[in-house]
Amino acid sequence: MPQYAVLIWAADSAHAPEATSDDLAESDEHAARLRETGTMTAAYAFTPREHAVSIRAEGVTPGPFVDAEQAIAGLFVLEAPDLDTALELAASTPAVRSGGGVEVRPIHSGGPVEAG
Repeated sequence: MPQYAVLIWAADSAHAPEATSDDLAESDEHAARLRETGTMTAAYAFTPREHAVSIRAEGVTPGPFVDAEQAIAGLFVLEAPDLDTALELAASTPAVRSGGGVEVRPIHSGGPVEAG
């Protein structure tokens, strides 16, 4: 079945090291619903952008690669029969209702990488 990456865009990630279960409740409930349907195959919540470190040819700098109003707060992978279904599932992401949004992209190839 085709896979789709859903990149979550928000002002920042709610998944700070000191975040409480109350802070993460809406995100956790959303993830549980997708897990129950069997459509979400992987999920990654990023820490806030203050924890980012960027590497360019000129060297290493603290902070996100792009300084923008919104940043990628995380991503998850969906299995869906088609793009329309993936878009419908992705639209339920809490970031969509709170001023952010999601970007849905078909996955061309890849998967877990085995150690050498």
